[in-house]
Amino acid sequence: MNLGSFHLTLVDDGGFRLDGGSMFGSVPRVLWERFKPPDARNRISMAAKSLLIERGSDLLLVDTGLGDRGDARFRDLFGMEEGAARLPERIRRAGYELGDVTHVLLTHLHFDHCGWNTRQSKAGPLVPTFPRARYWLDRGEVAHARSPNRRDRSSYDPRNWEPLFEAGAVELFDGRAEPIEGVRAVKTPGHNADMCIVLLDGGDGARAAWWADLVPTVAHVSYTWVMGFDLYPVTTIENKEKWLPRAAEEGWLCFFGHETDSPVGRLVETKPGRYAAEPVLGS
Repeated sequence: MNLGSFHLTLVDDGGFRLDGGSMFGSVPRVLWERFKPPDARNRISMAAKSLLIERGSDLLLVDTGLGDRGDARFRDLFGMEEGAARLPERIRRAGYELGDVTHVLLTHLHFDHCGWNTRQSKAGPLVPTFPRARYWLDRGEVAHARSPNRRDRSSYDPRNWEPLFEAGAVELFDGRAEPIEGVRAVKTPGHNADMCIVLLDGGDGARAAWWADLVPTVAHVSYTWVMGFDLYPVTTIENKEKWLPRAAEEGWLCFFGHETDSPVGRLVETKPGRYAAEPVLGS
């Protein structure tokens, strides 16, 4: 799809599952299960999507999915979709090679957003999956990932970023960055302290937002539907109150990276201060 001067391609890393109660926090199951029916283990279907943004000679990838290092226990725990095409193959099917990617922009370093940052080389060591790319990481997020707290320690795997530093492929930023013209990372805490959303400005009013885990699925558009995983849930609500009205008013294209059914939409105000996502057909 085109957005002003950008050509956008949504790619994914196969489906997986997470506990529904954790995904919706204090929202009662009787409400959220109407939108996301759970399986027998109370897990809901999730996507691990990434966004390719092409502009001129630049090809930027936002987030890199789950990766391929999970063992049998990991794959069972997270209900990973067996036999599904994974992110590298999806990129190739979209008409690109891994070496075409010039920038990788990470919203944060939880394992389900950065798993394909690295891959096993034939010689053995982990190396950057995208050999020509500069990897853009928020400095505060790196610091926390290297010394996480007890609550979120299991979300981080240093194999997903330390080889990038060893390869000299990292660009650190502090809260804001613009890796290519019109693509901005903006620190938006709530899920954790240093997560970023990604805002696109393709010119002539063509704008979009990659919400990351601020709004992981369309069901989370409601201000108070906040994940139990969020370290700072009140801050999540405050940032939704800041960004969602603007997205609706200005007609932004919205990308929901964990949404399985309608990952691309536009926000509409259904009642004063209440929003819903209308799917964009053909996306």
